Amino acid sequence: MNSSALNNALQQLTLLAQQAEGASPHGLVTGSASGFAGELQASLYRINQLQQTATSQSNAFQAGSEAVSLSDVMADSQKASVAFQMGVQVRNRLLTAYKDVMAMQV
Repeated sequence: MNSSALNNALQQLTLLAQQAEGASPHGLVTGSASGFAGELQASLYRINQLQQTATSQSNAFQAGSEAVSLSDVMADSQKASVAFQMGVQVRNRLLTAYKDVMAMQV
């Protein structure tokens, strides 16, 4: 797996999370490191926010709130699920890349 494919996957994850939240592209996590580590941290933060939103929507619907519809709950749940699965895939590919680099002979 090359680094451009990982960067593309991370960019797609970032864009999907931003579209789901309606947030600005930068500035979600203040004081974070720049570069890959900062982007990874911001992506994890966005995944967490999506999961918290889905949980709060689900709890409100279960409590009988009229402001929350079942379709909103299901859409938020699916957004959080897709974002989490993408995060897991990025982690798996990063781990595989790390193992490949560590197995290289110098």
